[in-house]
Amino acid sequence: MATRSFTTERQRRLGTELRRMREAAGMTIQDAADRMGTNRSHVTNTELARFGLSPDRVRTLAAHYSCPDTTYAEALAAMAGERHRGWWEEYRGQIATGGLDLAELEYYATSLRVFVAMHVPGLLQTEEYARAVIAETVPAWPAQELRRRLSHRMKRRDILDRDEPPACTFVIHEAALRLQFGGPDAMRTQLKELSQSSLRRNVTVRVIPFSAGGFPLPGLTVMYASGPVPQLDTVQVDSATSSEFLDAHTQLSNYRVLMERIIKTALPVKESREFIRSLAEHV
Repeated sequence: MATRSFTTERQRRLGTELRRMREAAGMTIQDAADRMGTNRSHVTNTELARFGLSPDRVRTLAAHYSCPDTTYAEALAAMAGERHRGWWEEYRGQIATGGLDLAELEYYATSLRVFVAMHVPGLLQTEEYARAVIAETVPAWPAQELRRRLSHRMKRRDILDRDEPPACTFVIHEAALRLQFGGPDAMRTQLKELSQSSLRRNVTVRVIPFSAGGFPLPGLTVMYASGPVPQLDTVQVDSATSSEFLDAHTQLSNYRVLMERIIKTALPVKESREFIRSLAEHV
C-alpha cells in the first residue's frame, strides 16, 4: 500500500476517529493488529492517515471494534470513500496547508457558526475588502502571492451559492464593522454587501454592539463546523500565524457552549441588519 505524499486535515481526522474507536473498544494497537491479521505498523500508519482506506475497510474495522453507533461508522465510511479532488487542491504548494484544510472543512460542513471580532468573516468579504485585509499581513506578501490568496478566499465563498449550502451563522463584533479596511468606499461597499448577504435563506448575520459589554473569546476568529454526526464536528481557530483545528470531545463541548453564549450576546437578526445598514450610511 502506497504511503501518502501529504495528509490533509480531513484525512488525519479519519485516522484519529479510528484510533478513538479502537481505544473505546479497549484494544491496544497489538490487539487490533492480531484481530485483523496484520502488524502494528499497519495499524499505526492507518491511524496516522499515512495509508488510505476503503469504505468497506472502515466498516470492517467498526465491526472488529464492536462500534455500537452505526450512523457514526457510516459517516466515517463516507469520509473514506471521498476520492474527488476539491477545488482547493489547485492551490497546494502555493498557499499554506491551513488555508486548504479550512476550505475543505467549509466544503464538507453541514452547518457553520463563525465569530469574528476584528474583520468581516472571510466567506462574506468583498474582493476589495479582502484584498485590503490580506495586504495587512506582516511581512507583506509579494503581489503574486497576494493575488493567489485573494483568489483562494473568493473561491471559498462559492459554498454559499451551491444547491444545498450549509446553514451559516455569522456573529460579528461592532469593532469589525468600524475598522475601515481599504478605506471608506471599500468599507461602505462591504457593509452593503454584508446586509444583502444576511437576506440569504442559508445565512444569518448577528452583531455584537459595543454596548453589549464583554463577551467570550475576545480577539479570536472561531469557526464551529458541524459534521454529519456530532462526533465529527470541528472547531477552527485563527491566529496571526496559523490555523488550528480542534476535535477533542471536551474541546467540542466547550466551544458549543461558548458559541451559544456569543450568539446570545448578539443583537437579533433584524436589529443586526438595521445596525449594519445604519453604519453603511454613515461611513
